[in-house]
Amino acid sequence: MMYKFRSRADSDLFMNQGPAERILGIIGKQPGSQGIIEPADMPRAIAALQAAVEEDERARGGGGDAEQGGAPAAGQAITLRQRAWPFLQLLKRSQEADTPVVWGV
Repeated sequence: MMYKFRSRADSDLFMNQGPAERILGIIGKQPGSQGIIEPADMPRAIAALQAAVEEDERARGGGGDAEQGGAPAAGQAITLRQRAWPFLQLLKRSQEADTPVVWGV
């Protein structure tokens, strides 16, 4: 299953099921075929996702080009920072525009 996150503040964001459901879990949203993140909930969601990214980097030992936003080396796993970055941008832009992020609607 693919998730398609939509907001009037930005382009649609498509994510594979695994990464999307991990991110939704981190921000306290129930994975499913439909959902919404209201602007009032976005500061908490952004903070939770940023904290999870920092924790993931500590667990990995930090460092590396992937941490700086570069492409991972051959055979290197994609980090949570790389997976979460587009979603964080969508949340931040939606918060600024005071518009919700929805999926499955």
